[in-house]
Amino acid sequence: MITASVGFQCPDCARSGATRVHTAASLRAANRPIVTQALIAVNLVVFVLTIGAGSGMNRAGGQLIIDFGLVGLALGNDGLVGVDTGEWYRIVTGGFLHAGLIHVGFNMYLLWLLGSALEPALGRLRFGLLYATALLAGSFGVLIVSPTQLTVGASGAVFGLMGAMIIAQRSAGIDPWRSGIGGLVVLNVVLTFAIPGISIGGHIGGLIGGLLCGWLLVEVPARAPAGPARTRATTLGTGAVAALGVICAVGAVWAAGTWADPLLGTLH
Repeated sequence: MITASVGFQCPDCARSGATRVHTAASLRAANRPIVTQALIAVNLVVFVLTIGAGSGMNRAGGQLIIDFGLVGLALGNDGLVGVDTGEWYRIVTGGFLHAGLIHVGFNMYLLWLLGSALEPALGRLRFGLLYATALLAGSFGVLIVSPTQLTVGASGAVFGLMGAMIIAQRSAGIDPWRSGIGGLVVLNVVLTFAIPGISIGGHIGGLIGGLLCGWLLVEVPARAPAGPARTRATTLGTGAVAALGVICAVGAVWAAGTWADPLLGTLH
């Protein structure tokens, strides 16, 4: 052994060079929810742009909402618009638009609350994948339940984060009812059905997607033995979430034509 500044090092360790030092600042930087912060920033910037494009502080409207909001098929000023006409981007862009200050404020508060806990636990890549898949699952739900209604908001993705949080807490031995997340989910589901104008398909679709993602990202690896088996389970779970996102995207496009077309088919 070779004498070091603190204790001893083996010869190979000494030859490998300087030891990495972790400070409080470096640990905070490593755990900073950068993806969560970026998502919030994008949503807020888009909200400001919608205001500039004619939307109101407390009502949806304006050209950006019309051009990028989620709808399967609808009659616009220049003819039919929507996912069923080839505007597939709406299944993503609709999740970054909001119908007023209260709408965006509530969603961003929950995104910060949930993302600050989930992102450090899952890692940035897997958290980003969770958010994207939950958003697509919410869009899939919208286009099944209300394909001819213009829908906006990050609620589907946020509901997905709530679903994933329930799975993560249960896997860690935490009672979701005692932590408060269980009551939060129940309250939001009740409000979804009780208040007119709230997207039932978006909220329930996102919640189901988040529960599935949480099981694949957290529960599946947790059940595998520590070591290479757990690493493989983590990789397979992550790949399965990516595949689920693709399935939701394809399903959303399919649903737009399957459910919306018969309703507005006479307009072709």
